[in-house]
Amino acid sequence: MKRKNHNNRQVELPNFCHLGVNLRIALTVEAALVAGVVARVADAQTFQAEFIALSALAQPALLLTLLALCAAGRWLRGLPYRLGVGLTLALGMVVPLLVALFMAGSQPIPLTGVALFALLAGAGLLAYFNLRARALSPAITEARLQALQARIRPHFLFNSLNAVLSLVRSDPRRAERALENMADLFRALMGDARQLAPLEDEVALTRAYLELEQLRLGDRLQVSWHINKMPGDALIPPLVIQPLVENAVYHGIEPQPEGGEISLNIYRSADKVHIVVRNPIATEASHHKGNRIALANIRERLLLHFDLDAQLKLESLGAVYQVHIVIPYTHERTQPAPARPHRR
Repeated sequence: MKRKNHNNRQVELPNFCHLGVNLRIALTVEAALVAGVVARVADAQTFQAEFIALSALAQPALLLTLLALCAAGRWLRGLPYRLGVGLTLALGMVVPLLVALFMAGSQPIPLTGVALFALLAGAGLLAYFNLRARALSPAITEARLQALQARIRPHFLFNSLNAVLSLVRSDPRRAERALENMADLFRALMGDARQLAPLEDEVALTRAYLELEQLRLGDRLQVSWHINKMPGDALIPPLVIQPLVENAVYHGIEPQPEGGEISLNIYRSADKVHIVVRNPIATEASHHKGNRIALANIRERLLLHFDLDAQLKLESLGAVYQVHIVIPYTHERTQPAPARPHRR
């Protein structure tokens, strides 16, 4: 369970299974060990011997502590925030003490010092992660999310409405479907983009967008879906796939008179979810050269949600441009999602 700070932001424990969190913890502990040894010794030779001796104890204790925190992380994050903090600190002390007791037979180890170091280091790290989350939100995070939400080109709305108007008499059912797609799309744009969303919902939103574009582009826009291995329950930042596809339409399909094909390949490999979007590279980009605001925004949001565990790769593969996103597979909801409206 989470609590809210004065900015109405949800506060929670960090995800101890994330690479970025573990790396920061490891570097902080090593820096604290170095500082402690430097304060105690005066020459380099003694420093090296002391640091090696401390590392021989600290490294196994740190590794086992991180493994224990990762294993218990989901349970700890489900507790009230203060209780979760207390149990995290307790676990962070118990594991190093057990390691110290196991290794005490070979060398004398001050157990009180081990417990005090673990407590102070754990409290400092939890305070750092809390302050870091506050620094990234609400102002910075909200600004970035709003920038992405405003990204759909203004004339897309007018083009879509014109396409719908042309269908009202000739194909009313298709016109109704197009209006429903527009409603879904703009409902997502106006929603709370801070919470992770199911991958299957993001794919449905992208399909709705592509159906609207196909009203305008017709046979010039071909779409190839490869989602047989897609984990539909995986949670991803909302409005990630749709902007990638919009870029693919705008930069890869529109400039070419004959159009082309957009390929979407979404699958899970081990504990990672892969999202691959490909589009043809236009021979004459003209005004479609554009900028990379959407890609930069997506990269930043992936960093905010998944830290160093997420990747965004851009590649030119001959006549094809590819965007490849890799995120950790997770289906743990941090907050219940609102029910989707029923569609006829």
